[in-house]
Order: sequence, then C-alpha cells, then structure tokens
Amino acid sequence: MSDWNPQQYLTFKKERTQPAFDLASRIEIAAARALDIGCGPGNSTQVVKDLFPHTELTGVDSSAAMIETAQKEHPNLRFVQYDVSGPLDGLGGGYGLVFSNACLQWVPDHHNLLPRLMELLCPGGLLAVQVPVNFKEPIHQIIERTVELPQWRDRILYHRSFYTLRPEEYFDLLAGISADFTMWETVYMHRMPSHEAIMDWYSSTGLRPYLDAAVDQEARQGFYEEVFRQVKEAYPVQANGEIIFRFPRLFFIARGAPAGNAAGFGKASPH
Repeated sequence: MSDWNPQQYLTFKKERTQPAFDLASRIEIAAARALDIGCGPGNSTQVVKDLFPHTELTGVDSSAAMIETAQKEHPNLRFVQYDVSGPLDGLGGGYGLVFSNACLQWVPDHHNLLPRLMELLCPGGLLAVQVPVNFKEPIHQIIERTVELPQWRDRILYHRSFYTLRPEEYFDLLAGISADFTMWETVYMHRMPSHEAIMDWYSSTGLRPYLDAAVDQEARQGFYEEVFRQVKEAYPVQANGEIIFRFPRLFFIARGAPAGNAAGFGKASPH
C-alpha cells in the first residue's frame, strides 16, 4: 500500500477539519502536554493549538508524507512519525490530553488500544476521539459490494478490515477504563459540487487502499469507473445542482482516574 496523499486529503480541508474543531471545542480544561494521534497534514493539530495555545503539543502520524506536509504547513508545531498500532512506549506519557480525529478506524483491536491510550494520560487527563461511522452510507456499501464481484476479486487485492466498534461496545469499554466519559454522534451533510467531488474525497481515504491494491493500471481505472458509475446512481442531485454527502461520525471523551485512584475504574457514567 502506498503512502497517504496529503494534497488530495487537503482538497476538502474545511470539511475534514470541522469534526476536529467540534471535538476539541468540547474539551473544557487546557492540558500542559497534549498528543494528537493521526495528525495527518497537521490541520487537527493546529485546531488544538489554536484553542489551547499554551499547551505543549505533539502531532504523530504513521505516514511519512503526512508528517512532512504537516511540518511544512505548520512549522511552529512539533510532529513525529509514529505508528500507534504497535507499542506506545516511544510516546512517553503524562499527557493531559490525547486527541485523535479520524484516525483510529485504521488501527486494529480497540479493546486493547483504548486502554493503552488511557495509560498515556496523567491523572485526570482526557482521551478525545472521533471516528467515522459511515459503514451504511452508499459510498461504503458500493465499494464493499463491488470488490466482491467475480470480475474484481482477483484484480483488486484488498479486503478492508473494519476495526471501529459499535457505540454500545465503546460505551461498555469506556465504562470499564475511565473515571467518566461522554459520547455523541453527528451526521455532517457536506455540500458537494459534483459526483466527481465525492470520488475525490474518497480517493484519498476509504477508496485509496483498493486503488493501490489493483494488479495494474487497467484494473485500477476500471474499478474506479465502476464505483463512480454507482455513486452517480446512489447520490441524487439537488435542485441547485449540489449533492448531499452524508457523513456520520462518533465522538467520545473519556477522563482518566484522578491521582491515587488508578484502580477506581468501572463506575463511569455518561454526562
């Protein structure tokens, strides 16, 4: 799989950054030190820094291209290449805030990942996470259905594993590992100028691994065109010529145990 494309990702910078702002704006206390996991090209890191200018903030991402772009776009912020799907020892600890916007859906085993992320916090610190939950939206269904067709099985050598849990699973998980937590879901109604714009959006995220796994350029182009054909059928054009691109996202903020109460989990309740 090739590296992420920061320029294509930033085509919809405003729309991609809004959930980061919505998540960060629910954080009520500034942290002395913070970590932005899956910082991408740095747009989410800048959101946190703007809201909490005195916080010592580090953005991390597994993509070298994303880190390079983030450092160029935000030279006053600190970025480090790091893959959180492995051991987290290299990240240190004692963070008042661990923030992650639209990243953890690519990282496996959330039942073990979230407790490990909570361990990065100082007493009373916050874990703030946003993950897409758009599995039932047309674009997702189209891609998953199409890649399973006989004509594509041997030409698109990728089958995505979905690591995101159901909200009820996150609820039970957070109740057992945090002192308190809150959860919410927002459905964004993005205004797209065309069906091509939807394809541009998804070509930098959900569709990208499939295209990268094509056996050759002909398969890559053919798969893209077949998905595009179905997208045009699935997303109606509004009266003004625009297209509604629904995008549901799940948010949660969990608080670590206060000092001297590291074993006091299991009694969390939603706000």
